[in-house]
Formats: sequence, C-alpha cells, structure tokens
Amino acid sequence: MTAAPAPAARPLGVLTCTCLIIGNVVGAGFYLSPAALAPFGMVAVLGWFLLAIGAMCIGMVFARLASIAPAAGGPYAFARKAFGPLTGFIVAWTYWISIWASLPAIALTLAGYLLAFFPGAPKDPWVTVAIALAAMWGICLLSFRGTATVGSLQRWAVALKILPFIAVGTIGLFWVRPENLAPLNPSGMPVLSALSTLAPLVMFAFLGIESATVPAGDVDNPKVTIPRATLIGTAICALLYIFCTIAVMGIIPRETLAASSSPFTDAARIMWGPWAASVMGAAVVISSFAALNGWTLLLGQVPLAAARDGAFPRVFGHTNSRGAPALGLAISLSLSSILLVAQGVGGHAIAAAYEILVQLSTTASMIPYIFCTMAEAMLVKSLVDRGGGWRIGPYTPAALVAFAFSVWVVFGSGATAAMWSLILMFLALPIYVVLARRQPEPALEPFT
Repeated sequence: MTAAPAPAARPLGVLTCTCLIIGNVVGAGFYLSPAALAPFGMVAVLGWFLLAIGAMCIGMVFARLASIAPAAGGPYAFARKAFGPLTGFIVAWTYWISIWASLPAIALTLAGYLLAFFPGAPKDPWVTVAIALAAMWGICLLSFRGTATVGSLQRWAVALKILPFIAVGTIGLFWVRPENLAPLNPSGMPVLSALSTLAPLVMFAFLGIESATVPAGDVDNPKVTIPRATLIGTAICALLYIFCTIAVMGIIPRETLAASSSPFTDAARIMWGPWAASVMGAAVVISSFAALNGWTLLLGQVPLAAARDGAFPRVFGHTNSRGAPALGLAISLSLSSILLVAQGVGGHAIAAAYEILVQLSTTASMIPYIFCTMAEAMLVKSLVDRGGGWRIGPYTPAALVAFAFSVWVVFGSGATAAMWSLILMFLALPIYVVLARRQPEPALEPFT
C-alpha cells in the first residue's frame, strides 16, 4: 500500500450521490420508527413535519458549504476550514465514532430479517452474529474496489429497496382507519415535551443527509452535484417518512404497533397478505445492505481526509491501487466487529456499553451539524470582511434554523447522551496533541 493520492477519475454524479444519501438515510431508524413512535400518536407525524423542515435546513447548509468550498471529508473539512485544525479533528473524531458504533445495529438488523426467510435455521445468536459479520466484511471487501463500485451498488440497491416503501406510503393510505390515529396525543405529555422526546428518535432516521459531501474528491463537478443531490435526497426521504408513518400508524392499531418488531412487514401483511410481508422483508434486507454499503464508504473517507491533513493517524491515509483507504477501513471495521460480537453474544456489561454508544450516536452526529451551521456564519463574516456587504439570503435563515434544530435534538437526547458525547470529545484531545507534535498540518486556506 502507498500513500498516493486518489485517482483523478470522478465517478460520482448527481444520481449516484442522491442514491448515496437515500441509501444511508433510509435505514433501521426508519423502518423501526413507527413502532417507537406509536405511543405518541399523531404528534409523531407533527414531529416528522418539524424535523423534516430542520433536516432540509441542515441540507441547505451542507449544499451551501459544498457549493462554496467542496472538499473531501464533508463536515470535517468544513469545520476545519472555518474554525481550524482542532475543531476539524473533534468533528472528524465524533463523526468517525458515530459511524463505526452504528454499523453493528444495521448489520444485525440485516441478519435478523434474512434469517426470517429460513424458519429452519438454528436459533443461535452466533449464527446471527456470523451473518452480520459476513455482511459487514463482504461489503468492506467490495469497498476496497473503490468509489465507482460502491456507487454502482448503491444505485441498484436504492432502486430495489425504495419501491416497496413508496407502495406502503401511497397505496397504503387507502387502508388507513381513522380510529387508529386517535387520540392525537395519547402520551399524556404536553405537546412541546412530547416533541422534544421525539426529536432524537426522529433525527436518528435523518442521519446521513450530509453523505454526498464526504467523498467530494470523487464527485463530478462537486460545486453543482453535491448541493443538488443533498437537497433532492433530503426532500425524497422527508416525504417518504411522513407518508409511510401516516400509513403504518393508520393501518395497525396503536397497541399492536407499539409491540411490533417489524411494522412495515406487518402493515404489508394486512394490506396484501403473506407474500407482501415477504417482499417487505426482502426490502428491509436490501435497505440494510444499502445502508451498510454507503456508511462503509464514509467510514473510510472521513479519516482518509483527516489523515491527509495530519489530523488523524497516518495509517488511515494509505490507499490501495484503486484509491480506497483499505487499511483504515479494516481498522475501523474491526472496532465495529468487536461491538457487534458484544451486542450479539457478549455479557450484559459489554452489551450495555454498546447500547450507550448507539444511543449517543445521534448526539455525536449532531456535533458536526452544529459546527457546520456555525460555519455558515463564518462564511457570511468573511464576505463582509472582504467588503461584500451584509446580505440575508435564503441560506442564513436556514443556518439559524438548522443550528437551533441541532441544539434542540441534543437537548432532547438527555443528559446521559450529552455527557458521553462530551467525554468522547475530551478523550480526543490527547490524541490530537500527539498528532500535532508528530506531523505538522498544512496551512489553512481562507474560508471564502
């Protein structure tokens, strides 16, 4: 392996980048959300509307930053450019952890739904773990072939997985029973408190809207492609979430829905019978595959960009002949594998530690979002300093909404998740000091 730069070819266009976003966003957080949100009734739908607005504002921020200063690494690159190397390192660190801590949950979901097609399979947790590990490492090996292979797989996977969900969210509305949607707020909580409680659950389903910004070095015409793909992908996901949630909540009685481990499969069974449930189960497997495929790409690209800037250990900056960060991916996926085994067959203490990591992944993911929304303010300031005048365009209000929204999600996550996120950031500081002493960073370009 060598530390050679990535190949000059840029295989990712608007369609592939949009599929990367949809593939990463529409995952376990979506097809399990109707059951988790069932106790909140129609307030959950209101939450989807509000959080969809917030997600679109975050998408606009990433679109703006990508159009002005596209750079490999996405949130890390924007934070570093706006606030300096330390902030960039913290963002890269938290973002990297949030990815490898979340992959085991996606892989276990894939394995669980896949085993449902084989009733005679042994009910042994080691079997589930083995399938999940095989899925993770199989996709990792495919990622070694470069971004072109990942992008091609993502286009096909998204095309196959999204059609059954569109069917449930549109045709399924004809099976909605109004009595299943009443009362509007069965939780007994004030509406604002219920919305704050919902915020982390709903936002977990939106994580990944920044996906197209991360592999910017492999994107064709990134100043145009990334903003367009980000806004299109986020809008498609938001509409899909809202209509599917209304349909599933209206088809399945609330008590049954709250206890369901596969709400979309159950809704499809009610609508069209057992064959539809099998199709939906296959869609979930494909959806999990697409999510694993897309997030594995980002798992390699973020530390790769940081390592090239001297903000991550050099080993993460090595690439193979196809420009893939193979060694860095192998290291990161090894950490995911340890957590997967702990969750699947480990002791209670280890599994509890894993659950804490998964719970804080949403909060950890909001840290890059917060810094990137503040980067928009830095961009406006730089324009004013250069005599450009103060102009309030659509991006500045969107950045303010995105910032408030991100802080609100952190607040709704609770003190425990926020505390662990803070601890993770402090743990990063000694590593940064060691790296800063060993390998001086290249000079920063002006943020313009």
